[in-house]
Amino acid sequence: MTALTAPLAAIGRPVLAALAAIGRVALFAASVIGHIFRPPFYPREFFHALMQIGWFSLPVVGLTAVFTGGALALQIYSGGARFNAEAVVPSIVAIGMVRELGPVLGGLMVAARVASSIAAEIGTMKVTEQIDALVTLSTNPIKYLAVPRVLAATLAVPVLVAVGDAIGIAGGWLVGVNRLGFNSTTYLQNTVDFLETWDVVSGIWKGAAFGFIVALMGCYHGMNSGRGAQGVGTATKSAVVGASVLILAANYILTELFFSA
Repeated sequence: MTALTAPLAAIGRPVLAALAAIGRVALFAASVIGHIFRPPFYPREFFHALMQIGWFSLPVVGLTAVFTGGALALQIYSGGARFNAEAVVPSIVAIGMVRELGPVLGGLMVAARVASSIAAEIGTMKVTEQIDALVTLSTNPIKYLAVPRVLAATLAVPVLVAVGDAIGIAGGWLVGVNRLGFNSTTYLQNTVDFLETWDVVSGIWKGAAFGFIVALMGCYHGMNSGRGAQGVGTATKSAVVGASVLILAANYILTELFFSA
């Protein structure tokens, strides 16, 4: 390798590695999607994953939403006061929560809780050769482990987003009425008047995409975990980081698509 090509090689290696990783994730995602509609089905695993991902994530999503809604109301009131536009607080809080903050923060909270859990669980199963045992029993690991979790997350996260939106708007209402002096009836009426159906629907669609990403990254990194405790720890970290980055990237792409529509 000459001195001229060394800098190009230093740039090319990580680029090729990144493209290869994207390809592996895409193939894994295609395999998961392909197995969703083909038997056998495992309803017990699906409902267990639905409970773990949906119900047990509700407290952290709800707390995140209520504090975010309250803080958003304070910030918008402070900024709006510079232009004598304090009255926009209810509408901006509602639109901001359902279109952007509710889905994104909800997705990130679920990623922190669920992607790490899935990666650690499946990674441990790989280390202890439980996945090899499934193959020995003629059970497809992707069908048994990945499909129920991905499907459950894709269905549960939109519900979490919808609940988080309502809690976040309620948090803004509490701050607006008790801290900023808004009339309760007027605040709620402005929220309803300026909030459109597409605002809510677009946020729920984002939630479905984010749920798919969270479970997909958890399953992918868990099944590709290295050996030993260090390998499981690395898989867990990679799952959370990958899911978080992909959620933010997907949020921009979906926002562009919805904006164009």
